[in-house]
Amino acid sequence: MSSLGAQAIRPADEVVAAPRPRAWLRMDPLLLLAALGLAACSLIMLKGEGPSLDPANHMYFVQRQAIYFGIGLVLVLILANVDYTRLREYKYGLYAVMIALNLVVLGMPKVQGAARWIPLPFFQLQPSEFGKVLLIVSVSAFAVDRSRRLHERRTTARIMLLALIPAMIVIPQPDLGTALVYVAVGFSILFFAGTSWKQLTGLAVLFVVAIVFVLVVAPATGHHLLKPYQMQRLTGFLHPSHDPGNQTYNITESLTAIGSGGKTGLGTAGASQVNLHFLPAPSTDFIFAVVGETYGFVGAAVVLSLYALMIWRGLRILTMSKNLYGTLIAGGVLATLMFQVFVNTGMTIGIMPITGVPLPLLSYGGSSVLVTFIAIGLLQSICVQARMTAATKTRGLVSS
Repeated sequence: MSSLGAQAIRPADEVVAAPRPRAWLRMDPLLLLAALGLAACSLIMLKGEGPSLDPANHMYFVQRQAIYFGIGLVLVLILANVDYTRLREYKYGLYAVMIALNLVVLGMPKVQGAARWIPLPFFQLQPSEFGKVLLIVSVSAFAVDRSRRLHERRTTARIMLLALIPAMIVIPQPDLGTALVYVAVGFSILFFAGTSWKQLTGLAVLFVVAIVFVLVVAPATGHHLLKPYQMQRLTGFLHPSHDPGNQTYNITESLTAIGSGGKTGLGTAGASQVNLHFLPAPSTDFIFAVVGETYGFVGAAVVLSLYALMIWRGLRILTMSKNLYGTLIAGGVLATLMFQVFVNTGMTIGIMPITGVPLPLLSYGGSSVLVTFIAIGLLQSICVQARMTAATKTRGLVSS
């Protein structure tokens, strides 16, 4: 038999088994570009703030943040080469780890009145941040297991309860902002899983009722469920012209910084709100206000455009996922990113109350940076697996 004839009758599996390109070649380059662009913006902003943050070593924060970015990039490349569907097998363990870490941190020494970190030799681990991605992965797996019962109210209640339990544990740390992120994750997973609008509307109504109870009913009966400073922030948000020296000081200084930046900003040397220490938490909570004062509308537009690019690519990956699990993980990641960007930028311009939610990849902080890169790595894994599946189907059709 001729070699041509032998090739013609070769089994189909031998034809399909063509060399596969490396996983990183199947990654979404624009998503990675958006993340690296935000990382570069963060380093630029921290370098400009350096003298006011630490006069003795003004590159300290830049160097630390660069290390976090380097580790985060390695995590993205590793996760892109891992099939995310394997995480579904460990849903109980991942959920238990999230609960355990957030309980352990309550016994840690308080830093500035908050018990949010576990001190490690070279790193301050913040369990509530890592809980975001652990919650997404585990609750998405629970939702997939009950995908045939999503129409049942019992299923909706159970999935939402899985998000509310860690949220209630995080609130006493105190970390109200992250607790709200957990709630947003649970709601988004239900949404992308196809839960009926009637049930989603019911959850939204219950959420509003809970807010009214916490802010109005409970205080009227002498039971204050929130910390005094949290109540002050909410009061300052509702009454921005009242007592600017106390309740609305942060918002007032943030608006002053953004307003003084104008179109192109005042530059590093001219950013008086930062240099004279009027703006609180310029490297973390209010770093977007620093962008506005230093680089003006143009700088803020660049940052928001990078976030828009990241969200757009995330939505595209969501639609191309090879299974429901990938869709729910992508939806949870998108909800986390969008919620944090909206809340953080919104509080700097006075349209949202101050909750201490970091701006992903821009705010300084190891836990926040690493968690965001892990989330991006999961999106890249979903993208790689979807493209590999599509390529395999294409080769199968060609060989047949």
